[in-house]
Amino acid sequence: MPLSRSLSMTSLNGLLQCEDEDLPVEDLLLFEISWEVTNKVGGIYTVIQTKAKTTADEWGENYFLIGPYFEQNVKTQVEFSEPPNPAVKKAMDTMKSQGCQVFFGRWLIEGSPYVLLFDIGSAAWNLDKWKSGFWEVSNIGIPFHDREANDAVIFGSLTAWFLKELSCQFDDKPNIIAHFHEWQAGVGLILSRSQKLPVATIFTTHATLLGRYLCAASIDFYNNLDQFDIDKEAGERQIYHRYCMERASVHCAHVFTTVSQITATEAEHMLKKCPDVVTPNGLNIKKFSAMHEFQNLHSMYKARIQEFIRGHFYGHLDFDLDKTLFFFIAGRYEFSNKGADMFLEALSRLNFLLRVHKTDVTVIVFFIMPAKTNNFNVETLKGQAVRKQLWDTAQSVKEKFGRKLYNALLKGEIPDLNKILDRDDISIMKRAIFSTQRHSLPPVTTHNMIDDSNDPILNTIRRIGLFNNRTDRVKVILHPEFLSSTSPLLPLDYEEFVRGCHLGVFPSYYEPWGYTPAECTVMGIPSVTTNLSGFGCFMQEHVADPEAYGIYIVDRRFRSPDESCNQLTQFLYAFCQQNRRQRIIQRNRTERLSDLLDWKYLGRYYMHARHLALSRTFPDKFEMEPSAPPKTEGFRFPRPSSVPPSPSASQHSSPHHSEAEDEDEDERYDEDEEAERDRQNIKSPFSLGALPQGKKKQHGEYRN
Repeated sequence: MPLSRSLSMTSLNGLLQCEDEDLPVEDLLLFEISWEVTNKVGGIYTVIQTKAKTTADEWGENYFLIGPYFEQNVKTQVEFSEPPNPAVKKAMDTMKSQGCQVFFGRWLIEGSPYVLLFDIGSAAWNLDKWKSGFWEVSNIGIPFHDREANDAVIFGSLTAWFLKELSCQFDDKPNIIAHFHEWQAGVGLILSRSQKLPVATIFTTHATLLGRYLCAASIDFYNNLDQFDIDKEAGERQIYHRYCMERASVHCAHVFTTVSQITATEAEHMLKKCPDVVTPNGLNIKKFSAMHEFQNLHSMYKARIQEFIRGHFYGHLDFDLDKTLFFFIAGRYEFSNKGADMFLEALSRLNFLLRVHKTDVTVIVFFIMPAKTNNFNVETLKGQAVRKQLWDTAQSVKEKFGRKLYNALLKGEIPDLNKILDRDDISIMKRAIFSTQRHSLPPVTTHNMIDDSNDPILNTIRRIGLFNNRTDRVKVILHPEFLSSTSPLLPLDYEEFVRGCHLGVFPSYYEPWGYTPAECTVMGIPSVTTNLSGFGCFMQEHVADPEAYGIYIVDRRFRSPDESCNQLTQFLYAFCQQNRRQRIIQRNRTERLSDLLDWKYLGRYYMHARHLALSRTFPDKFEMEPSAPPKTEGFRFPRPSSVPPSPSASQHSSPHHSEAEDEDEDERYDEDEEAERDRQNIKSPFSLGALPQGKKKQHGEYRN
């Protein structure tokens, strides 16, 4: 798409017009600056990586990403090349001539955007000078022992230097938009504004620094937002300088954005500024050509997880794997922020309910949260070895049995089944059964934990007594490492593992967005989230009955912790009561929500932020229709008309529930009709049209 169109498009209600006919809009350059460009640290990497294709499609060769150079990352992620833009090349050459190492190439991800990488180490000799200069313009002092903050000063100074060299070539024409992500990149924004560079600036905070620290301290954060002494809290946690860098970036930017409404509320109190635009995070959605291919993938990867379970629970496999549900929680090991504390308490209550009601459903819960370990647990490795040995034994006996049966049938005889297995075969099978005898319970962790006596998850498991006893209907497995297809225990990648599970549970207390439940949604896996996560708030806004679509939203904002835990327990128990048919219907509905999370839809919010920044920075050159950020009316999924509308409504009213009732419910569900109705409720992204030369659109002409 030619870039000339980008200035004549509307972000739903906003209209931007170029007033200067001498300014070729093809010359506008967009730079996105982040510490996580080609450098995976956290969720911002996912945001930038997945958004790159949509932004590159819009901006073409005029889109650049700026990040730090780390050789170990660049080797596999970047293909070096010469800058095609002469102005960019000249600015790089100027910096190189003064001793800075600057690298240029294409990032090997979808969209293949250009990347500009600064070697922090090569410019470290300027640190004292740059810290002094930063103090003069901002009065923010950076302590020498905070390496991350010092690196941020170097990175920001290099960014501002580059933007200055670049803008000098354009004779003060408004040719540059610079979008900065998080406080690590904020120094570049502050310096650019202090030097009065003709650059339209945007700053996005994906989570406030102080908010994350306060929530980790188990403080009642959201009910006391207006009560905190911000300076005191930041000082006590020794992050006052970082907090000042973040707050200064927010107030210096022409446009301030954040990723969710809940984070916008937080930023208003923590950073003392209300965001101009909320820019929700998306994903690149790839639809399968076959409608229900994701259901087939679920069955395939579920079978792989079942194989692991057979080994892990050898000797205690007295439950039906066909009636076993797999739940999981994954992410950074933040025990309270990620809601692992509430999840474990809810599992204890769920175990009680399942035992009291004598249900035949078993729930196996995985905690995929990386922690410090020594190595694999010997007992866990032994379990997989026993499983493989049993499989090999069964295959050898089956082969001998088949050969004898084949020979007997060739002779026209019906073999004597009492003689077809000889004494050796019986002995082999008895030895195999003996090898499965176990005098200990299946382990609750797959690895040897370092300092396991102080591990919060293991300590909670000890307190609630979920030790994988035979009588427990809820079993727990802590896997304190990220998943890998090369693992000798559970050889699955994260995506494959998620597809094989039945439910993702993420009852987070602090989650500015929440990529884990979003990833579950696009794979067609139901998930639990909260109204304190950006994803949960987004779904409440867009879906009339989230539970019917497999999005369970726990109220952690307006209920007490005990009430929230009871609500989570009820969600889990209701899910356990669904039959297989109901779970399939729910997965179909969940997968249809993926359109809401596509960058093709959500990219419009970033588009709106860029237009707003141009109109504010260069009001004499660009004009934008005064309006609120893009609205979302019409982007709402209604409550499904079919029965059962939600898992909670599908609970059996009596223990004498009949199969005939299930059949009647299934007849009232029409997958194609429901899918078509949902598709009509999602409007396609607004069309982008070129502004005919010599003609200006009137206010409101682009309105939907």
